[in-house]
Amino acid sequence: MRAISEYQDIIVAHFKTLTLEKEPNNLYEPIRYILSLGGKRLRPILTLMAAEVFDTDCQKAIQAATAVEVFHNFSLIHDDIMDDAPLRRGNETVHEKWNLNTGILSGDAMLILAYQFFETYEPNVFRELAKLFSKTALEVCEGQQYDVDFETRDDVTIPEYLKMIEYKTAVLVGAAMKMGAIVAETSTENTNAIYDFGLNLGIAFQLQDDYLDAFGNPETFGKQVGGDIIENKKTYLYLKALEYSKPEEKEQLLHLFSIQPSDNTDKINSVKQIFNQTGASDATQSAIQDYTLKAFETLDKMNISEDKKTVLRAFGDKLMSRNV
Repeated sequence: MRAISEYQDIIVAHFKTLTLEKEPNNLYEPIRYILSLGGKRLRPILTLMAAEVFDTDCQKAIQAATAVEVFHNFSLIHDDIMDDAPLRRGNETVHEKWNLNTGILSGDAMLILAYQFFETYEPNVFRELAKLFSKTALEVCEGQQYDVDFETRDDVTIPEYLKMIEYKTAVLVGAAMKMGAIVAETSTENTNAIYDFGLNLGIAFQLQDDYLDAFGNPETFGKQVGGDIIENKKTYLYLKALEYSKPEEKEQLLHLFSIQPSDNTDKINSVKQIFNQTGASDATQSAIQDYTLKAFETLDKMNISEDKKTVLRAFGDKLMSRNV
């Protein structure tokens, strides 16, 4: 296996060569734009890594990795529209730079393009990739709907929230790894185990994202810090704060999540203070660690060398220590 940085270099180089010089330009230019913004490229890196975990040259998985990344960016365009988000990776979101209709249509085109990248594979591999991809894409939509539903509900539970982030975020991380295993044509046991590894790592990743949304550095996070608080989203932090809060803290938190002030600075600072006072911040960091360890436990089920398990553990550790 290669170093993690090498997989990242391969993905970056590949996306620089990815040409979408098609017409009409107003459909494809936003697609080129969102893909040019880079980001962590977590999912395609995992697809390449998974292929080599199971003794297959990662270049064989490059088309599957591209499909995963194009789909992920499609979902970001539509998520940003739904959230009315001004920034993505420190730059204007597609609907802000162009308009809502362009964002919707370019996103739709990306979903279709993602499927086309599977067409280079042999029929049996194509079938398995497409089957997994369709299941995952539908789950992502279900997770997004849960997220939307939660905005108007005051009785969201921790298990419900964890199911939502599993579908909205983690299933795509799991699928990205499973696609690498499918391309490698490894055993069913290995394929399922690496999916579970990615799934648990994906849950930890989203909990970390929730934490960074409140407590991240604005200069490195790439998104608006406090965005979830402004949107009154019932994140893990929020739900844990409600669970642990004293009556007066709970009353204040519920009030803060019922208002939309013109200047959100005080609201963000007050909510963050409650998150810290109640222990919700510590509980969230503990949950991140728990799901990371749960991911590492699945490595024992894989028929791979200890060296490869060490590489996967190192990736998980690096991911959970990020500040972006």
